[in-house]
Amino acid sequence: MSYIVIVNPAILSTSGTGMSFAGVLSATVLVAFSMTLMMGLYAKLPFAVAPGMGLNAFFAYTIILQDKVPWQTALGIVFWAGVLFLFVSATPLRERIATAIPPNLRLGTAAGIGLLLTLIGLRNAGLIEPDPATMVRLGTLDYRALLLLGGLIVGVDLMRRRNPLAFLSSILAVTAVAWVLGLAKAPDQIVSLPDFSSVALELDIRGALRLSLLPAIVAILFTDLFDSLSTFIGVALAADLTEPDGRPLNLRRGLIVDAWATLVAGLAGTSSGTAYVESVAGIRMGGRTGLTSVVTALCFVPCFFVAPLVAAVPTYATAPVLVLVGVSMFHMVSQIDFTRTEDGLPAFVTLVLIPITFSITQGILCGFILHAVLYACVGRARELPLALWLLAALSAVLLFLR
Repeated sequence: MSYIVIVNPAILSTSGTGMSFAGVLSATVLVAFSMTLMMGLYAKLPFAVAPGMGLNAFFAYTIILQDKVPWQTALGIVFWAGVLFLFVSATPLRERIATAIPPNLRLGTAAGIGLLLTLIGLRNAGLIEPDPATMVRLGTLDYRALLLLGGLIVGVDLMRRRNPLAFLSSILAVTAVAWVLGLAKAPDQIVSLPDFSSVALELDIRGALRLSLLPAIVAILFTDLFDSLSTFIGVALAADLTEPDGRPLNLRRGLIVDAWATLVAGLAGTSSGTAYVESVAGIRMGGRTGLTSVVTALCFVPCFFVAPLVAAVPTYATAPVLVLVGVSMFHMVSQIDFTRTEDGLPAFVTLVLIPITFSITQGILCGFILHAVLYACVGRARELPLALWLLAALSAVLLFLR
């Protein structure tokens, strides 16, 4: 999962956000180190934590670039989402919300985020570009497209071999070729001191409380909750880390750590933190206790000092990883139940709206509303729990506020 040290700063410091690459890198490593350590010592689980893929794109491209929210206010949004997540995780609301969300909408959201990440990756490689008539069109096929193909070949080959360094190797291979051919400039120095001054503690907590920003807070909360529950449940079942009744071990403590990861991320200067599905790599190698997370956390410490090296990685070098992560998330679409239109259509609309609108928020909110309306229209309203009706009503209000 060390690829996030390169990819996350590249996304958050993209042109127009105003965020410092070195500052975001230090924030990324700080969240990964401190929250993974907390996962090991407090939750006693072999799960690693870091800023999540998908939410970082939502933070940079939707909240900052599309909605024109200053990055300081965007960090405040992440902070308040963490506060709400912490409240939900420490109360019975956690189970109520988790059971109220239709499985198809969860799957559609994951697949939609996968498409969004793929879209960003293809754009970074110049393979697609904006078009006023058709929204997007095929871009100029130059060296970036060839390097994208080369990075994909490296990544896919290593993934087939179950090599945990597949993503990182893809980035390094493309970067090395770019340096050798003079397509990108190699760094003048390799190490430097961490940057805790440019983005850390620069969040605008009060500015993030504007009513118009509530949809973004709720979107981060829900996406974080979906992501965390999916990771904990999926990995725990696969690794047999469950209670006798089938629930993941220490689920409540794990979610509390995840909530703190989002709150701390806002303070540190990066997008939301979450448990990583890549944790299964350590579990497959024999990690069964919190000691695994403690060791993983310590492995992140040297990353504090490599900002100059990472900053020399060209943007298009991360494109293969964005595409590969997008594919790994999009495969969830195969689990969506399309046998009944009232179940499949809301998930499909959610999946499509996320990449088209470049907004996870609008996809999720529309999915909740459509699910409730269609169930009412086909006479299945009584099958929906009260919590889902409340979520649908809240979604309608949040869409109106936008």
